Amino acid sequence: MTPPKNDFLHSLWDFFCSLKLTMFLLISLAVISIIGTVIPQGIPAEEYLAQISPAKIKLYKAVGFFDMYHSWWFILLLYLLTVNLVACSFKRLPHIWKMISHPVTTLSVGLEKSLANVATIKTSSEPSAVKERLVAFLGAEFSTPVVSEVDGAWHLFAQKTPWCRLSVYFVHLSIIIIFIGSIVGSLFGFKGYVNILEGESVAKVMTRSEKEIDLGYSVRLEKFSMAKYPSGAPKEFKSILTVLENGKPVPDYTNVRVIVNDPLSYKGITFYQSSYGNAGNYFLTVTDLDGKNPVNLTVSGQASVSLPDGSSLHIMEATKDIAPFVAGLTGAAAQVELHTASGKTEKFVIYANHPELNIKHAQEHGTGPVIHYKGAEERMYTGLQVARDPGVEIVWLGCFLMVIGIYIAFFMSHRRIWIRIQDGAVTVGGNASKNPGSFQQTFELLVERLKSDLGKD
Repeated sequence: MTPPKNDFLHSLWDFFCSLKLTMFLLISLAVISIIGTVIPQGIPAEEYLAQISPAKIKLYKAVGFFDMYHSWWFILLLYLLTVNLVACSFKRLPHIWKMISHPVTTLSVGLEKSLANVATIKTSSEPSAVKERLVAFLGAEFSTPVVSEVDGAWHLFAQKTPWCRLSVYFVHLSIIIIFIGSIVGSLFGFKGYVNILEGESVAKVMTRSEKEIDLGYSVRLEKFSMAKYPSGAPKEFKSILTVLENGKPVPDYTNVRVIVNDPLSYKGITFYQSSYGNAGNYFLTVTDLDGKNPVNLTVSGQASVSLPDGSSLHIMEATKDIAPFVAGLTGAAAQVELHTASGKTEKFVIYANHPELNIKHAQEHGTGPVIHYKGAEERMYTGLQVARDPGVEIVWLGCFLMVIGIYIAFFMSHRRIWIRIQDGAVTVGGNASKNPGSFQQTFELLVERLKSDLGKD
């Protein structure tokens, strides 16, 4: 009894060599990248709470959406794609290598019929003399030929850039090297975040897995500033950072400006501008509708504070002067988010110089006591993403090889010319691995020059 041809190992090999698997993995990685763009990656948990509900946070955290590029299933997809590329390469490489190292050097009848570019030139000269002339012609016009004699006929074969057929393997290798660099970065590097108050310094950062990493030095926030558009929207925010070794500023790393897309790098660790906020105090006064029973409250930064009626609020944004944003109003103001005891949520603005507007809002919306804004004691903090990636050089090597491979794949082709001298006729055939239209023009020009050369006595 003969063993089955498609046993388990053959089926497994065919699975990893499948083009369908390649397409599935590439599409999956593309979809994941889109999700990773929509859902911010690696920011502090409190920043997620400000954007999505606790239920969604729990779901996204369970499936790893907050750190997808370090999740087990994303790494698994990279492993599968790496194995798929290696398997495809090993399956097709022997055929390509044989074509390069052991080309067909004789123009048989069968090969002649398979070629799209074929021409025949009649000649009355001696075959040996024609052969010598064609060897010199091909060497000058195309490439030095290989000459052979088979069954009384002379065969010449010349080729250009046969190695460009390996370009796809350059691309495969580059992708694998990029994956290796990514895995090295994941295993031996880290990505975390840290918030630094103005005038303070930190020597440790927290990773996504809530692990503390000691930097080995300190980073101090000298000043944080933010420029705004006339509408009030943030235009640019920047941090002025100083690196400290043993408590002393490091030359060339003092008062370094850090903005989005312009990070600070020191000893292999890079600090990216990510977020900002006010860690100072906001001051409120809560009264009855008739202005009696005032209670003074202090709200610390992004924290919430409880009101006398059982509701709670936190400050979303504040300004020293509302005039640029609302005509006819002046003074400090703040936008708050109020959560009533009944579960109702409302966002509105409270003013320092316009208590009548605060009273009017409480009367119209029934939000409970009247809330008056008294100003703020600002103390800005900067949010930095901190990363160390020892695999980045490997990734750059992979990118360099990919550029070379893609250039060769798109702009170079394996071109071949066969010539057979037999029975008073010179038969010329040729093909190219890519861009056949361009090669056809080259072939026709070559044949015209060959006719002219053979026509000379």
